[in-house]
Amino acid sequence: MKNKAYAVLAALACLLFASSAFADKPVDWQTNFQSAATGIMEEITWFEHYTLWFIIPITLFVLLLLIIVVVKFRESANPVPSKTSHNTAIEVVWTVGPVVVLLFLAIPSFQLLTAQLTPPANPDLTLKATGNQWYWSYEYEVGESPLTFDSIMMKEEDRANLGKEDKKEYPRLLAVDNEVVVPVGKTVRVLVTAADVIHAFAMPAFGVKIDAVPGRLNETWFKAEREGLYYGQCSELCGKDHAYMPIAIRVVSQEKYDTWLAAAATNIGDANKALMASIEAAKTVDVAANAAQ
Repeated sequence: MKNKAYAVLAALACLLFASSAFADKPVDWQTNFQSAATGIMEEITWFEHYTLWFIIPITLFVLLLLIIVVVKFRESANPVPSKTSHNTAIEVVWTVGPVVVLLFLAIPSFQLLTAQLTPPANPDLTLKATGNQWYWSYEYEVGESPLTFDSIMMKEEDRANLGKEDKKEYPRLLAVDNEVVVPVGKTVRVLVTAADVIHAFAMPAFGVKIDAVPGRLNETWFKAEREGLYYGQCSELCGKDHAYMPIAIRVVSQEKYDTWLAAAATNIGDANKALMASIEAAKTVDVAANAAQ
């Protein structure tokens, strides 16, 4: 009985872990970045921690100076104010000091920007994302006939029809009817534009954020290193429904991607349901295997 109980607990724990790891999205009271799913996002996370080694000491130092000035040079303690007009040493320190700090920040910052905006020469997949008021249109540049579809925020009444009843995995205001599907470990080039006004394509877990400008193609890229479902949003105020045009990218194995791509050419809805079913089946197998152990 004890072994069976442990097996059940292990299965539940694995299922819970799989659910939480499967979807990367904002959480309540979040104060840090989403877990990095790409090398670029890992670099961004490192740079954020790196800058804190400068920001926090400088903030505390300025606060200390303010407290000293308020206490030591208040009117009751100094009825006759100082008439000092300048101090050469202080002038040199507060000029040279910030320049040195800015150099330490600028060099890794420029390196990171260069990595973000310099896609690899030969991407494995090219995807075009077009922002509309207020949804996204996608075009896969594959074969002679590109795959195109729209991705619209899922309505609550459509959950059952789409097979997305799990609100943790498909959260309100972030889940969409048709996710972008890409293979894991592959370089994806994204060409971003807009059909009406300026939008912005942003995927926090990938470290991707770039404007979608009418009449212009901006280029970005990502290489997702782990499978899962990732959520982003339009990040440029684009009208009254700006808050209702989420971005969802599902990262799957190459085998599942190839199967989905072949099916999506004829019916995107059925292809999505088949992909979701295969993912759920794989999760069930993993949980059962862990429970048996």
